[in-house]
Amino acid sequence: MKKKLVSLLLVGVLAMSAFIACGKTDDSAEAPADAESEDSAAAMYTSDDENTLTVAAWDANFNIPALKAAGEAFKKENPDFNLEIIEQSQSEDIENAVTTAAEAKDYSNLPDIVLFQDHYFQQYVTNYPDAWQDVDDADIDWSDFGEEKLSFSTIDGTHYGLPVDNGTVIFAYRVDLLDECGYTLDDVTGITWDKFIEIGEQVYNKTGKYLLSMDGSGNDLPYMMLQAEGQSQFKDGKAVLADNDTLVQILEVIEEMQQKNVLLLENDWDGYTNDIQKDMVAGVMNGNWIIPTIEQVTENSGKWEITSMPTLSGEEGYASNGGSSLYITANCKKTDLAKEFLAYTFGGGEGSIETYDNALRDGGVITTCISAGQSDVYQEGVAYFNDQAIYAKIVEMGSHVKVVEQSDYHYTVRENISAAITNIHNGTPVADALQQAQEEVDFAMED
Repeated sequence: MKKKLVSLLLVGVLAMSAFIACGKTDDSAEAPADAESEDSAAAMYTSDDENTLTVAAWDANFNIPALKAAGEAFKKENPDFNLEIIEQSQSEDIENAVTTAAEAKDYSNLPDIVLFQDHYFQQYVTNYPDAWQDVDDADIDWSDFGEEKLSFSTIDGTHYGLPVDNGTVIFAYRVDLLDECGYTLDDVTGITWDKFIEIGEQVYNKTGKYLLSMDGSGNDLPYMMLQAEGQSQFKDGKAVLADNDTLVQILEVIEEMQQKNVLLLENDWDGYTNDIQKDMVAGVMNGNWIIPTIEQVTENSGKWEITSMPTLSGEEGYASNGGSSLYITANCKKTDLAKEFLAYTFGGGEGSIETYDNALRDGGVITTCISAGQSDVYQEGVAYFNDQAIYAKIVEMGSHVKVVEQSDYHYTVRENISAAITNIHNGTPVADALQQAQEEVDFAMED
């Protein structure tokens, strides 16, 4: 348990904060003046008012607008309702607050609801099961969500949270550059990675642009490629790296892409986003939260379209990377109100379309609720993406993402596979690099 606790306390260090931003909420959402924190993060609190719920979240430009949209939608049906949003600087502030409260066995300083990153939640339920209240009896049609998204918040058959944002992976292509090389979007849809490399070589030779880039330090590429194959890095709670034939093939593909100028692996996140914003790439593959980064290059409006991922077999590939959900804490004394609010706004209830339409307009948050993704707003073409109805397509693709085994040690594995990719590129045989990664992860996972 000692290693698990150390891993938990350091979880923010291992996380890639690609989609975290700082900001300030409006005055109505601020904590009381006497609840100041010694950190930059706002102090968390709950309210004694029977019609008020407090929720802690991060990112003034993404998650906060979604919560405001939900609060406004619910208030129309419940005029006395008030949602107080406690904005945190980053997701780690919430994780650390839960850790501190759980270690002290005192949850009284937690808000009613917290936003939590999907890949972290199961770790916190494992270590601190008393910190949460389930939402099994909320008025929610769980079949209205993609199974993969729900797999993060559903533990031993119990639903603990409501999905918020959609982490479905998109592969965005510069269709004007594909056309210059004699290809269309159809030519890169439902193809093998071998065919992708063939096309990528021609794109680089003709345009000088890579067909794919990624942050090598927090490399999510192998995870996404593996999930598109319906495979996991874990089996029965244990990491499976060295003896994972699919992972071996994927790392061989990644190395071949580097050798043939199809993939550019940067040293860090800034280098990766700079590749996109400096117009060095003809393709971008990541969670759909990467869309605002692509759109920063205004002169490329109308030149992009999105599709699914390549796979080893050539079937259309679907994966998810990132995303978060809302959870009711042990400190919430208005559990029925919290469940009603979550079901009505994020759970496919009567206010879900309004909530997600406004969340999309104001913050770019895309729903994983299938019915909410069928609204007129989601069916609209997006000018930047050549008038393609990308948001409806993302929701549809998300419904196809396969459920794979997850683990508390997702980020530990990610860091070690990233190191293996670097070692392979520097000449280490794939088998040796993966064996080293296996040993490092096995050591970290020992009790």
